[in-house]
Amino acid sequence: MSSSIKQPNVITCKAAVAWGAGEALVMQEVEVSPPHPQEIRIKVVTTSLCRSDLSALDSHAIFPRIFGHEASGIVESIGEGVTEFQEGDHVLTVFTGECKTCRQCMSGKSNICQVLGLERRGVMHSDQGTRFSINGKPVYHYCAVSSFSEYTVVHTGCAVKVSSAAPLEKICLLSCGLAAGLGAAWNVADISKGSTVVIFGLGTVGLSVAQGARIRGASQIIGVDTNPEKCDKAKDFGITEFINPNDCNEPIQQVIKRITDGGADYSFECIGDTGMITTALQSCCDGWGLTVTLGVPKVKPEVSAHYGLFLSGRTLKGSLFGGWKPKSDLPSLVDMYMNKEIQIDEFITHNLPFEEINKAFELMREGKCLRCVIHMPK
Repeated sequence: MSSSIKQPNVITCKAAVAWGAGEALVMQEVEVSPPHPQEIRIKVVTTSLCRSDLSALDSHAIFPRIFGHEASGIVESIGEGVTEFQEGDHVLTVFTGECKTCRQCMSGKSNICQVLGLERRGVMHSDQGTRFSINGKPVYHYCAVSSFSEYTVVHTGCAVKVSSAAPLEKICLLSCGLAAGLGAAWNVADISKGSTVVIFGLGTVGLSVAQGARIRGASQIIGVDTNPEKCDKAKDFGITEFINPNDCNEPIQQVIKRITDGGADYSFECIGDTGMITTALQSCCDGWGLTVTLGVPKVKPEVSAHYGLFLSGRTLKGSLFGGWKPKSDLPSLVDMYMNKEIQIDEFITHNLPFEEINKAFELMREGKCLRCVIHMPK
């Protein structure tokens, strides 16, 4: 090999490291390995906090660990065999990849890649190792992204090249929550014009579903949330009616059936509560009512529902990342934003410097933010 080819070295940088369930993140120096074959090392520019980061931090996960998965950045170096990316490319990270060659990727029916799907063990897909360490000891990854670090290493299949004209501090939201909600409305449910929609949980994902339903021309978009402060904000994204279950003296599904003349055409569970999946099913109409579940439950992962709900023609569908094939589809969503066809800016309620990342977690725990964008040092 020619000596003129630059070989990337280990980088030492700041990362917010989680050492235990529910504990504050600790800002400290970590070593980041050079990218291995078919990997790239990214200088993270911005990363936004997603509720699944909070849920995973609060669970008894693998520690020490670097969380974060909704991010944008610039390619700093490339590993052996990488031809798709060059140094300086602008990218979004994705928590579920697209290899483009496995059965699922080739099917045209699914975005669940068999090679680069959701990684739960805290390691890289390629060699089951980590690219982070502190004093020679491994620090584990999250969703094969780990963006709560000034630099991170990802598989090329878990990064999407985007236009350098798109603002990285905005479009980072498309790498998870916002795209998941839009895709659930468009790809999974395929909402039709004039239909009725009910959305349980009005965080970023739920409001993204509302935005998608509004763009599709739904006539009635009902938002259900126990936080009354979300009422006014929700209307900006298309919610036509807001219901707080705490204000109702009858089961919420009865309220929805009454105001939709027998049940909604589509319902979306965006909370991560399997009990609410049953309520969402009961809120749908007979014959064709479709319930889509997007939330990730922290407890009780099993779903239970009376078989009569399905005999009467209702359907329950799951959704991961809104059905988008990330590498194939995300660039078009960036284009839609640049053409002012979808809202992103309105979801960003807070911008914080990296050293205040624990404040972002506090805001999310207290229900005071939609998306908090964390800015890395220049």
